[in-house]
Amino acid sequence: MDGTLLWVEDDQNDIHLVGRAMAKVGMGSPTLARDGQEALDYLSGKGEFADRTLHPLPTLIMLDLKLPKRSGLEVLQWLRSQEGLRRIPVLIFTSSKETADVNRAYDLGANAYLVKPVDMKVLLEILRQILEFWIGTNRFPSVQVMKGTA
Repeated sequence: MDGTLLWVEDDQNDIHLVGRAMAKVGMGSPTLARDGQEALDYLSGKGEFADRTLHPLPTLIMLDLKLPKRSGLEVLQWLRSQEGLRRIPVLIFTSSKETADVNRAYDLGANAYLVKPVDMKVLLEILRQILEFWIGTNRFPSVQVMKGTA
């Protein structure tokens, strides 16, 4: 993948399973943030993430909703309020099928809402589709390196 995929996920089982599936379909190793606050720190270039040559801005974000410290919806709301970052495509990748979560995510500017499947074949197919469309076909907008508060 050209660019950086930021994957925001806290569940260790999902990190292991989905990470293996990502490698199997050729997505490589995404940059991982394990909670909502770490995602905000990464995106705003705070602390250990200040060096953008080591921690480049992502071209695509896969975001779980149920996260410690800050929820995925809070991360999405913050991201969409940031002048230099609001164009980064965000794919919600969560176990929640709740209509309220789906609606809120789109209200806040999500580009897609995907429910994590329990079946490995389905997971591999979803990741192949992400790889084909979002990483292979889609043209990414420009974003600005910025310093902000999270």
